[in-house]
Amino acid sequence: MRSLTRSDRWLALLLAGLAGYVDALGFLHLGGVFVSFMSGNSTRLAANLAEGHWPAAGQLAGILALFVLGSFFGALVAGGEDARSRSRVLMFEALLLASAAALAGAGLTPAAVGLMVMAMGAENSVFLRNGEVGVSLTYMTGTLVKLGQALASAVRGGDRSAYKGYLTLWAGLILGAVLGALVFGRLGLAALWPAAGFAVLMALVVRFSRAA
Repeated sequence: MRSLTRSDRWLALLLAGLAGYVDALGFLHLGGVFVSFMSGNSTRLAANLAEGHWPAAGQLAGILALFVLGSFFGALVAGGEDARSRSRVLMFEALLLASAAALAGAGLTPAAVGLMVMAMGAENSVFLRNGEVGVSLTYMTGTLVKLGQALASAVRGGDRSAYKGYLTLWAGLILGAVLGALVFGRLGLAALWPAAGFAVLMALVVRFSRAA
């Protein structure tokens, strides 16, 4: 986070909020399965395999595979690390979320969930650095580790403000998840439409507010 420009920090914060929003929708719809937090799903997969819960294990394995597929396509769509690349990834994410909303409205919820998972995998290609994830947007384990390390550095007399970026990013995801849970209570998976619209807005902002 410390290496990002001010505008990129805001973009990361907003996209973490979007990820939290979508993950809350998936979590509530699936009854405790994530669409963005694959570490949690991996642990659940292992537990279900150990206990012989094969249908649940199959569902989780499918979600993990779709997340990887979304990450794969996100990196292909990006094709680089400039403003156009970021905008393309966000438009791709918006397309996936809008398609998920349409499928959910048609009663095809398993397909809708699959596209939600792919959208979350793709979002992590917004901040590519040397072809790899530069900022994790849909999962916060690494961010919380860095938060703890930054606090330790501050205690030892280092940079006293370095922790703020990591704390803010985590808070963005939490606030997005709270909003997603509230909207899901009223709209169900139709709450994906605002998420898709927000992704389009972010794609346009990125495309036209940065040097191409």
